[in-house]
Amino acid sequence: MSETPTDPSAQVRRTVLAVPGSSERFLTKARGLAADAVFLDLEDAVAPPAKAEARRLIVAALAEDWAAPIVTVRVNDWTTEWTYADVVEVVGGAGVHIDAVVLPKVQSREHIVALDLLLTQVERTHGLAVGGIGIEAQIEDAQGLLNAAAIAGASPRMRSLVFGPGDFMASVGMASTNVGEQPEGYDRGDAFHHVLFSILVAARAHGLAAIDGPYVAIRDVEGFRRSARASAALGYDGKWVLHPDQIAAGNEIFTPRQADFDRSLRMMEAYAAATAEAGGAVGAIVVDDEMVDEAGMKVAQRIVAKGRAAGLVASGE
Repeated sequence: MSETPTDPSAQVRRTVLAVPGSSERFLTKARGLAADAVFLDLEDAVAPPAKAEARRLIVAALAEDWAAPIVTVRVNDWTTEWTYADVVEVVGGAGVHIDAVVLPKVQSREHIVALDLLLTQVERTHGLAVGGIGIEAQIEDAQGLLNAAAIAGASPRMRSLVFGPGDFMASVGMASTNVGEQPEGYDRGDAFHHVLFSILVAARAHGLAAIDGPYVAIRDVEGFRRSARASAALGYDGKWVLHPDQIAAGNEIFTPRQADFDRSLRMMEAYAAATAEAGGAVGAIVVDDEMVDEAGMKVAQRIVAKGRAAGLVASGE
């Protein structure tokens, strides 16, 4: 098992850009885009005959400079014949440039344990820091959702849980081909609320980031915004993006609003002063006509931390 876990909350993942590993053109274009993270894909975006060549292209691309602070690789899932070679060849060839391996279709903690052990072998073989490469797990079917908590806690390498809406919709028989959109005919609320909230709770219970999956109608930016706003409101850290036009919208939506950031700073300052002995050691105060106590302070602290990580500063600074 890995030996050097890192804090997933220290990295911003508002937008995670999918990049087909078999396309030199897309790999080159993606290097300069303003997403917080990218994943170079060996799975769904790469046809079976192209997978071996895609590994070579990804190793070469990883040696270049990337604007995204987080660079990851999505390998194929454990039910295929490609997972082992994906990890051995790509991590062995360019592991020093990889922040995490994205594992799709995770159904149990054993899938994570197996990847952790293989990564450890590759790291030791190539002189890499053991545990330095994280794991991001996609929850994409009914079994994976039922085991989400066990998956989240399966390894110190774990960085995030990611919702995979397309395969999940197929897994449960959801009647829609518009991945990421509400199924037509379901008018009783959000059809994805249970799965999104279950993944979020499992992620937070283990200190992981929670990432929403893609919205496939790449020209429908308003639809993307609607989907992103819903998961952001729940508390998700970010969302996968499939097209450069979705990046700006995603970065905006998963960054706290300036007014909320400023108010949270005021709450923290006022509460710190009031709870101090010099301020009377008061346990609850009123800020902007609303009561603030320790629970409210935790909400404010999270908003401020998220805003600062995204580069926000107080108005007037």
